[in-house]
Amino acid sequence: FSFLNDRFDQMYRAEKRLGDVFNVFAMIAIFIACLGLFGLAAFTAEQRTKEIGVRKVLGASVPGVVGLLTKDFIKLVCIAFLVASPIAWYIMNMWLADFAFRTEISWWVFALAGAIATVIAMLTISYQAIRTALSNPVKTLRYE
Repeated sequence: FSFLNDRFDQMYRAEKRLGDVFNVFAMIAIFIACLGLFGLAAFTAEQRTKEIGVRKVLGASVPGVVGLLTKDFIKLVCIAFLVASPIAWYIMNMWLADFAFRTEISWWVFALAGAIATVIAMLTISYQAIRTALSNPVKTLRYE
């Protein structure tokens, strides 16, 4: 004889292992994506230093400049979320269809994932945006 929880453990052992591997590679992918986003934010800030210098001389506030720099990135994150959510929902439903005891996917899971992705993107971008917003406009406009 065997206990029911032991049979469930044996039945779903491969899925548990797959989930662990998936989590590791998801963390690596998020880290690489954050590095790319950080580099893109640094490049964008470097390209717009003169514009930001002029805006600061004309009285732009630090939150206004940070909002100006992060607005485009947040739009990109939202577009990526809108493209990825239906694909993820479809793949998850296909995967869950093979289980004897399946669960339904709630909408709040996708909303939470989108919120977490936005927060991670904001944290990644905010360093470059704040650094650029706090820079001295005299240094950026010196040779103009």
